[in-house]
Amino acid sequence: MAVDGGGTRCRVACRIGDTFHSVETGAANVSTDFDGALVQIKAGIEDLAGVLGVKVRDMIKWPAFVGLAGVTDARMADRLRAALGLTNARIEDDRPAALRGALGAQDGVIAHCGTGSFLAAQQDGVMRFAGGWGSVLGDEASAQWVGRRALSAALCAYDGTQVDTGLTQKLLADLHGPAGIVRFAGAATPAQFGALAPDVTAAARSGDQVAQLIMRAGADYIAGIAKQLGWQAGKAICLTGGIAMQYADYLPTDMQSAIRPPLGEPLTGALALAAEVRHEHH
Repeated sequence: MAVDGGGTRCRVACRIGDTFHSVETGAANVSTDFDGALVQIKAGIEDLAGVLGVKVRDMIKWPAFVGLAGVTDARMADRLRAALGLTNARIEDDRPAALRGALGAQDGVIAHCGTGSFLAAQQDGVMRFAGGWGSVLGDEASAQWVGRRALSAALCAYDGTQVDTGLTQKLLADLHGPAGIVRFAGAATPAQFGALAPDVTAAARSGDQVAQLIMRAGADYIAGIAKQLGWQAGKAICLTGGIAMQYADYLPTDMQSAIRPPLGEPLTGALALAAEVRHEHH
């Protein structure tokens, strides 16, 4: 059994022989809303048990990999294991499943940039991770980060300390001037900041100077961290998440030529990791 959950949805799946079943429920981030996440995961397990015609109490004994946004340490994992009654599960954050899903068993790096972001590398079966520390302290090159950088640039353009472009003018107009930008930013969620990113990526494609600066900064971050995680020319790199591919043209040439589409999704990765739990325990 596998669970893959994050800020937008939670998916519970199982593989029995060659058959694959999955169900989808609502958002599940255990650090921002533990009880809410628990409700969604339990609902998913119950739905799946119903589809399969098995009892939940039998299903929770199956080898499982649970990958959830917000599992920050072993204490959180143990709390979750107890709450769900899982007896044979490996519980981690949502990054290992994304890495295994994208690369399968091969060596390489993934740069995941959605609302949030992280980078991860797999080398000889060993996983390494960087980033993903949330919108206040990290998530560089994420959609949220791009939206926030653009608003910041719009305020600088208003002050006359940065060049005024179509993008900065549009943001100032859309949000009713600097006061409106400050008001919006004071209450905006990461997803609301992220919703501004398509304006930035479109402006960058049409040659907007400020937008291109932001995209270049994001790509420089991705390239720098990928190299620190051990990426070398010729090794696969996968760009996953809503905004990641927008950085492709700004990456160094050797990195551009190494971009590969992900082999599978996080759920596929979570099921592969669940199969390894089985081998560990027998």
